[in-house]
Amino acid sequence: MKYPREESLSRLRATVEEGEPIIGAGAGTGISAKFAERGGVDLLIVYNSGRYRMNGRGSLAGLLPYGDANEIVCEMGHEVIPVVEDTPVLAGVNGTDPFRQMDVFISDLKRRGFSGVQNFPTVGLIDEDSGFRQNLEETGMGYDEEVEMIREAADQDMLTCPYVFNEAQAREMAEAGADVIVSHMGLTTSGDIGAETSLDLETAAERVQAHHDAAKEVNEDVLVICHGGPIAWPDDAAYVLDNTEGVVGFFGASSIERLPTEEAIENQAREFKRIDVR
Repeated sequence: MKYPREESLSRLRATVEEGEPIIGAGAGTGISAKFAERGGVDLLIVYNSGRYRMNGRGSLAGLLPYGDANEIVCEMGHEVIPVVEDTPVLAGVNGTDPFRQMDVFISDLKRRGFSGVQNFPTVGLIDEDSGFRQNLEETGMGYDEEVEMIREAADQDMLTCPYVFNEAQAREMAEAGADVIVSHMGLTTSGDIGAETSLDLETAAERVQAHHDAAKEVNEDVLVICHGGPIAWPDDAAYVLDNTEGVVGFFGASSIERLPTEEAIENQAREFKRIDVR
């Protein structure tokens, strides 16, 4: 592990004290990580949907049985961690994985150079009222397993930055020792493979605030940031931070590596095609 929990936390708190937002960036490739770091992000997060996303597939591919999510994260770590110079790298851990002894796996992630964890893939993205979600909860593959994964990582002195989707989960994760609560508003909109169904920004800000308040009831020191849904571009994140109290940052995956890439590559190709060869 490159950065112990307290060192990572000290960096994040110093960022907030300086009046800057905490910005986390998903990194599906080494080049995403390298240039997000040069742009000044505070955290880099490696998780399986980054690989699918940067291969042109929707991020929710990471929730489907297209590969072993935890093994993919280990493989991606070999690609990303060596090119990162001075930023904590988090592993997206599938906490419901029934084929991993979680304390051993967390220890292995530390050995590989990860400084913290996040809960992804997460069943939190599956509608709580659906029969599928209820069956997952009933058969030992529910959100409570993700809470226990965060608890184990905290016990092993890793930075913990879990996704939460409602107030109860915010309280549960704060009680489990979460350092940074990431208030998740759903699949990111915009771009070629982004969601079309989403909350509006006003409603998103209200929900983020509710998650913040619930987490703070349990641990006044927990940091709360936002992610996803309609919060796709810098102006969107600015709106949410301006219309909430105590929310201190934003985590972007599609927002930082997919959306800019889509535009930049398309525009660059158009510029080359404009060359006159006559």
